Amino acid sequence: MQKLLRALKEVPLRDLPWRKTRDPYKILVSEIMLQQTQVERVMPFYIRFIRQFPNARALSKAPLSKVLKAWQGLGYNRRAVCLQRSAKILSEAKVSSRLPGVGPYTKAAVEAFAYNKPTIFIETNIRTVFLYYCFGRLDISSHSVRKISDKEILPLVEKALKKSGIEPREFYARLMDLGTQLKRQGIKLNNKSVHYTKQSKFEGSYRQLRGQILRTVLEEPATLHRLIQVIARSRRDVVKTLASLSSEGVIKLKRNKFYIAG
Repeated sequence: MQKLLRALKEVPLRDLPWRKTRDPYKILVSEIMLQQTQVERVMPFYIRFIRQFPNARALSKAPLSKVLKAWQGLGYNRRAVCLQRSAKILSEAKVSSRLPGVGPYTKAAVEAFAYNKPTIFIETNIRTVFLYYCFGRLDISSHSVRKISDKEILPLVEKALKKSGIEPREFYARLMDLGTQLKRQGIKLNNKSVHYTKQSKFEGSYRQLRGQILRTVLEEPATLHRLIQVIARSRRDVVKTLASLSSEGVIKLKRNKFYIAG
């Protein structure tokens, strides 16, 4: 633990745009964007998105098609839909885990970074830090079969926060940057976690198909025949994906053509 606390105080903090604000809306946007997406990729999208939708009201009033266009290229478009729905609630209430797409981690992160609350949470970089500093070489060696649960790590995060003497928002920023630093040094330990899952291949995936459909429909409304023709995937896959997007309220069918809903 002492080595971890020393490393925490020595790690250089990255200059990230969402660290320059205490606005819960802007921090929520960054946290949603950072889900399963690397910091470097998120930064230009975040800057453009905030410029276009500077507050929850602006985002909640925007047409969904405009929001999806602003999100295009970032992937996991469902996040944009959930974020806009959250913005509609946010204009009237505080950040809550009942917001669409906002689970316990995102809620805790927003509370720490926006309100400086001493919430306790884990994400991938934080997990790497504690696996490296607190579980010893035997546990994290390639020959070890033991997997570490977040339940074992959470009390250590709480202990480190109390012992560090650093305010919560800076503590978590330092933890995340230390985790990034370790990974850049080739130390990648999340496969030693019980919660680790290998990301599925993107090429030919359902996720890729969702993105292709949305891109096509954003350009102009399209018939089922046109979508199958442009995307070059089976009718069954396209119909199944359209049904899913429709049930989520992302697209709608009108006069035999699919449109972005809203």
